[in-house]
Amino acid sequence: MAGYEYVSPEQLAGFDKYKYSAVDTNPLSLYVMHPFWNTIVKVFPTWLAPNLITFSGFLLVVFNFLLMAYFDPDFYASAPGHKHVPDWVWIVVGILNFIAYTLDGVDGKQARRTNSSTPLGELFDHGLDSWSCVYFVVTVYSIFGRGPSGVSVFVLYLLLWVVLFSFILSHWEKYNTGILFLPWGYDISQVTISFVYIVTAIVGVEAWLCIMCDSSDEFIELFQKL
Repeated sequence: MAGYEYVSPEQLAGFDKYKYSAVDTNPLSLYVMHPFWNTIVKVFPTWLAPNLITFSGFLLVVFNFLLMAYFDPDFYASAPGHKHVPDWVWIVVGILNFIAYTLDGVDGKQARRTNSSTPLGELFDHGLDSWSCVYFVVTVYSIFGRGPSGVSVFVLYLLLWVVLFSFILSHWEKYNTGILFLPWGYDISQVTISFVYIVTAIVGVEAWLCIMCDSSDEFIELFQKL
């Protein structure tokens, strides 16, 4: 909208006083991922812009979504009697998901390392994270898919709301307290998702479908249909 001021002069002036503050108490993040990211960030040259790292990670998430959409456009690929997603796709998606997660973890470290941290950089980072919430959930949905042994689209809709609400709530808390309390679910979910993708390539989607079966009769019936 031409001529519309999205940010007032008073709000712009607040950027000069803003200071990023976050609290991370997740043991996985503190004792595993942060030491790993501290090592990885040293590989990047100091001239590499943190926002480029952020955007690269986001593009990997989008690529995963598009790749899965190509092989599973209607979310029926994991259902019995349908052509499944190739095993190599699960491996690629799992590796790229972990790389994207790693880039999201090192972009802030690169910014502090090069003394280039800015409020706009944080806005760019978390703005892309808000979009990634949708791509993560929808891509994982292909593991279970639709059909009699899958997950309904309504459940997918509810899961999307849960993830987005959690993201919004943490930032609403930051808006009121000035401190971003990082949720434990993010790091755990990203590591788990990457692991599940790789496991799916090894054991196949049938393993997850069998776990979801309500009885042993369904278990036997499912394998008879495959």
